[in-house]
Amino acid sequence: MLAVATTGVVLALNRLDDHSPVAERCAATADGQAWHLSPAQSDNAALIAVTTVRRGMPARAATIGLATALQESRLLNIDYGDRDSIGLFQQRPSQGWGTIEQIMDPVYSTTAFYDGLDKVDGYTELPVTVAAQAVQRSGFPDAYAQHESRSRAWASALTGNSQGTLTCDLAPVDPATLVSTEESVSGLEARVQRDLGDLPLSADGAAVTVDALPLAGNPPEADRAGWAVAQWAVASADATDVVQVDVGDRTWSRESPEWAAAEAATDGSPHPGPGQVRVTVATTDEP
Repeated sequence: MLAVATTGVVLALNRLDDHSPVAERCAATADGQAWHLSPAQSDNAALIAVTTVRRGMPARAATIGLATALQESRLLNIDYGDRDSIGLFQQRPSQGWGTIEQIMDPVYSTTAFYDGLDKVDGYTELPVTVAAQAVQRSGFPDAYAQHESRSRAWASALTGNSQGTLTCDLAPVDPATLVSTEESVSGLEARVQRDLGDLPLSADGAAVTVDALPLAGNPPEADRAGWAVAQWAVASADATDVVQVDVGDRTWSRESPEWAAAEAATDGSPHPGPGQVRVTVATTDEP
């Protein structure tokens, strides 16, 4: 496992929590405290947390997964580490975690971590650092605890338990990176399938409606499942060129990044229904 100095990790993360100007950052708020991550970290957090929803695991599992990745890699998919440790969770090929190519795939490494966590008896009742260490076998077994509050805030938002608490302040999509509506929608649909599975999708121009109801077994309510998908879409928006997310009567956009009451659509189309999320991507095509 990557030997990361505790002080260095805390200082690096706290730089995102000060009041200095930051061009782009994301935040999950809990108990009046905003816990910030960079867009790249937020993108990886989205995958790690929503994987627990897809697997029917409790939000506590997401907290453990996020705290582990924050300590091991600062939530970045790095190709270096202590000895042969690599990836989000600093898993080692020599210790049977998989090949280098496999471990550098965030989906594979995240799945491997939760496969290990599933085997830890009573992990939901264990302290975060104890549960993480049972999977990781780190040389710094107590280091995971420092990330618990941040991880709990992000886990609660990304599993839909805390609604309207995850936001991202992002710059407009770079015009040089824009592609056609077909390509933009296809890219978003591929990312939905990668992170969330085969959810029902329908596209109307640059807007894709995602039906979150298949995820509603855990959490049980359609509303909570919808918010899990909606806040996942915001957390990963920088990577997917998403410009707006609508869930229920609330909306987030790059222009107005705080969740707010959605205005009525000019074409008379209704707000998304229960468990549905409308995600709009940037495109070269005129609306």
